[in-house]
Amino acid sequence: MQKSTTRRMIAAGTFAGLLLASTSATAQFVAKPSLVAPKGATIRLASDISLDRNGKAAPEFGNGPVGIMFEGVSQYDGALLGRNFLPPDTNGAVGQTQYMEVTNGAYSVFNKYTGVQTSLVSDIAFWAAAGRTGAQGDSRVMYNAAAGRWIVASFGASVSDIQIAISDTDNALGSWKSTIFTGFAGGTADYPTLALDMNAVYIGTNNFAANFAGTTMNVIPISSLFNAVGPTTTNMKQFVTPYTGGAGDIDRGFAQQGVNSTSTGSTGTVIAASLAEFDNIGYNINGLTTTNATGGTLTATDYLGMSAFTTAGKARQPSALVGANQRIVDAGDERISSSVYEANGRIYMVNTVNSGFDTLDEARVRVTIIDKNTFNIISEKDIGTAGYDFFQPSIAVNALGEVVIGYNRSGLNAADGKIRFYAQTFTTNGAGQLVAQSGPLLLKESLTDDYHNGSAFGAASAGRQRWGDYSQVSIDPTDAHGFYVIGQFAREYNNDAGGHPGGSGFARWGTWIAQISTAAVPAVPESSTWMMMIAGFGFVGASMRRRTRVTSVTYG
Repeated sequence: MQKSTTRRMIAAGTFAGLLLASTSATAQFVAKPSLVAPKGATIRLASDISLDRNGKAAPEFGNGPVGIMFEGVSQYDGALLGRNFLPPDTNGAVGQTQYMEVTNGAYSVFNKYTGVQTSLVSDIAFWAAAGRTGAQGDSRVMYNAAAGRWIVASFGASVSDIQIAISDTDNALGSWKSTIFTGFAGGTADYPTLALDMNAVYIGTNNFAANFAGTTMNVIPISSLFNAVGPTTTNMKQFVTPYTGGAGDIDRGFAQQGVNSTSTGSTGTVIAASLAEFDNIGYNINGLTTTNATGGTLTATDYLGMSAFTTAGKARQPSALVGANQRIVDAGDERISSSVYEANGRIYMVNTVNSGFDTLDEARVRVTIIDKNTFNIISEKDIGTAGYDFFQPSIAVNALGEVVIGYNRSGLNAADGKIRFYAQTFTTNGAGQLVAQSGPLLLKESLTDDYHNGSAFGAASAGRQRWGDYSQVSIDPTDAHGFYVIGQFAREYNNDAGGHPGGSGFARWGTWIAQISTAAVPAVPESSTWMMMIAGFGFVGASMRRRTRVTSVTYG
């Protein structure tokens, strides 16, 4: 689809106490089915029970930039707690001395230096201790280094509600307090995102009734959540963008991500995958303070003008025993599933795409860097190589412009095609382009070549084989060059052969956590076998708005 890079000016009005984005100038568009088609709720496998936690890997140390690595929460853990869900919604963050992980059904805390697990509880138990009753998943966690405290967000007992827990100290094992608000009354405030800057916490939701009904960006002042008394939603503002399929609709994107930033000022930024185009969009929220978001106003939506891509298809795996299972893993759509970061006036993001740079129908990780002030693209890079799918990416960037990207990779090759979890490190040069610092760093390989749930080992898959839906990279608050990454891998089957006597025979997911250091890692030469510049991609919409773009493909 050809995109227009014309800025769409947005007028604002109020409705039922919420800010409603509207414009008479926006042409009618149809939201992409790849994003808004209902994909079903998180699946609870009541009949697929666990009898043990056998097979959990011991912590280990990697080489070079890879430090401590350890297994996180697995489906075996959740099932033993009576909370057996698909997919895991893998998410975690690093703090002063701990790593905290949240998944659908189970939360855990680890010693970040040794990988020793110090707590494993159900999500229900965690929220009960924080003062809430019930939880429906879609959890995310971050560590607020400025406040020295943790924040967790998830569905409440109703999927219409979003609940937020704040730790009282930097100890994730200590006490927590919580608050709750209605995200989308009478429907599902789906796929809640989580971000923070110096003024506010940002939680975006995709709103579903019977069908997709629009989005909400919830902006909560920092001081309302991080204070000495307890979190509230005082002076919160909800920016609602309805979707009707009519001429008055506005494209404010899907899975809106607030931009994580330590920059000062009164403006927050939101990035998202476009609803209408194969592109990302951005906009600002002006007039924010640490105590009040009610004076916030939205700027125009800006299409970034990304190079060509479409939605990625299913990811491949060897599946030597059942050929029908070789392309069943849901690699995810083009929504931005992980955090977006700003550093030194640049905004960094990653998407899973089927890239227009090749004709291979394989998933790639698209890395995009834009100018914070203009939304102009500074550089684009696809991570991928022929014969493999690259998907479920996440990114973080520190104050030095050092970048770590995590992702999964899989393919049909029996030798190395199992779903793997990788990371790569980069630096940002003066022109705002990524320079490879390490090659691909293999962190964990799946323990089976045929991941599928809903049917037993050796059978054809049954149902949608969701993977992810998230991964995450977080910045170590105690190490200027330190990052922690978390991603998913496939555990052994829950059967006798897999070391689980009496198990129900289904596949199981696991999660893997690794420490990455960008200190003293030599840069990788960008030779023709490592990186090649792609020619022939003109600037999209150049006659309407010229953008600067540097485009490349990384092979690894």
